[in-house]
Amino acid sequence: MLFEFLKNIFSFNADSPLLFTQFYFWAFFAIVFAGFALLQNKILLRNTFLFFISLFFYFKTSGLFVLILIFTTIYNFYHAKIIFHSKTENRKKFHLFTGLLVNLFFLCYFKYAYFFTDVINNIFETHWVVFDIFARIGNVMEGKERFDTSVILLPVGISFYTFQNISYLMDIFRKRVEPVENLLNFGFYVSFFPQLVAGPIVRANQFIPQIYKKYFLSRKQFGIALFWIMNGLAKKIILSDYIAVNFVDRVFENPSMFSGFENLIALFAYSLQVYADFSGYTDIAIGVAMLMGFYLPKNFDSPYKATNPGNFWKRWHISLSKWLQDYLYIPMGGNRSVTFSTYFLIAAIALIALILSGSIWIGIILLLIASALVYVARKYPEKRKKINTNLNMMNTMLIGGIWHGASWNFMIWGGLNGIGILFYKFWKDWDLFVRMMILGAITYLCYLLYCAFQSPLFHIGVAWAGIILLGTLIRYVYSFFGGKGTYPRLQTAWAIFQTFIFISFTRLFFRSGSNLNPVEANQTAWNTAKNMVAQIGGKWDFSQLGEIIYAYRSVFILIVIGMIIHWLPEKFKRRYRIVFARLPLIGLIMVVVICIFIIYQFITADLQKFIYFQF
Repeated sequence: MLFEFLKNIFSFNADSPLLFTQFYFWAFFAIVFAGFALLQNKILLRNTFLFFISLFFYFKTSGLFVLILIFTTIYNFYHAKIIFHSKTENRKKFHLFTGLLVNLFFLCYFKYAYFFTDVINNIFETHWVVFDIFARIGNVMEGKERFDTSVILLPVGISFYTFQNISYLMDIFRKRVEPVENLLNFGFYVSFFPQLVAGPIVRANQFIPQIYKKYFLSRKQFGIALFWIMNGLAKKIILSDYIAVNFVDRVFENPSMFSGFENLIALFAYSLQVYADFSGYTDIAIGVAMLMGFYLPKNFDSPYKATNPGNFWKRWHISLSKWLQDYLYIPMGGNRSVTFSTYFLIAAIALIALILSGSIWIGIILLLIASALVYVARKYPEKRKKINTNLNMMNTMLIGGIWHGASWNFMIWGGLNGIGILFYKFWKDWDLFVRMMILGAITYLCYLLYCAFQSPLFHIGVAWAGIILLGTLIRYVYSFFGGKGTYPRLQTAWAIFQTFIFISFTRLFFRSGSNLNPVEANQTAWNTAKNMVAQIGGKWDFSQLGEIIYAYRSVFILIVIGMIIHWLPEKFKRRYRIVFARLPLIGLIMVVVICIFIIYQFITADLQKFIYFQF
């Protein structure tokens, strides 16, 4: 019995990974925290303890993929020293390049092997299939065929710790930080278990100074840490999992079986679900880290309060947005100029689009648009800076889409977000009359196309453009007849409403390809998106709305409550966080117990993995 018990604890079970939502995790953390308390001010011992605990946590989450984490940790530790001690700038650049190449090899192998295999097969008309070399090595070491070599599984969180390693090498090269002297301290930085598998992405200059500090946690900080943990669990279990299992997943699995209204609400509900899921993980990670005296960066800032797509990406997955800005957008030239990497990425993205779509015209159109913009930038110097900025920004958004997965739906998702940011840049410079004329033309064009082709997509276009046109027309008429009040709150609410609709629409392509085998992702995702558009843009039977709302009343009530809480003023949220943190200890314990009781009333029979584990 004892042997079986220990075997279960120290073995990996793919069907039961170590999740924040499991009681097992909190028992694990209680033991970890007890060990941490004994070593809290013996800094090297404490960091060593947390490093090995983090490796164990990753093993329980991803099995033997922990060997990849160990290898990349050791490699980057020593390679950073080589970069730092290189005597010439050229040597530094060479070693930086090789370091980036090794990190990107692991990331690309596991995330994009299927994509590159398709590329080679399409170009050379071959019939290659993916082969998991790491599974083969495991079989050789085991002396038997234990691992399946025909399928490449994605290690959980590989993007996050790879990005941390890349930023560490880049910051060493840029002389922003000096190399960590001890491998165990560096290993702790890379693998710190609360944020290891789904972020936030932690920069070396933000976190490494913390690993040398003695433990300190005030009474107020303890309360705030508990608040973030409870807040994260509530988001994940009450909002994300309950809405997903009882509504969203059902609609996305077979959109044609549900009405246009149900498909539309599922799209909006997924926006709440993915936010509650991802930010819920981040909240728990921040709370757990804070209990141990470490502070992780803020990763979300009420993103559905964004008034435009650009503002949204300053509020959503902030650590990734800033990482892409610092290590992709700025090196490309940022808002200053274009570089060779800008042109290279344009060509690469056009090729990817061609391959994923199967149409040579898609790639040609993208290249023609990019070429036209480059020509205009060279011909008219006064427009050069704006065009360069837009080219680099669009490249960044498309790469951000491909980072989520090498499939057509993720590329569309990234491209739509980029187009939304570009459109708003022009929109804000137009006066009301110009806006009204352009929207009128778009609405009329969508109407003509709908009449000609009867496409549900154009039907949606008529409705959406028409609503924005109506709002713009009201503002124009009001100002035309001498209205002087600006009503900033009303304008902000309108902008938030339109941004939320746009972001939710782009999520149609994001959600359709998630959790799919790369072999079938493109076709399945496209069919799901097409069927949802067909239902939303088709004819609605309004006589059934009452029955639908009643049937899903608990889900709809949760959606409304979730959005209301999200839209509450930040000052109000900060106030109730502080009130919670300052409760007497007995009161704090009672509130936590009540919260846990309520949260676990919503728990589903099968615990749902966090969505961003797959990235």
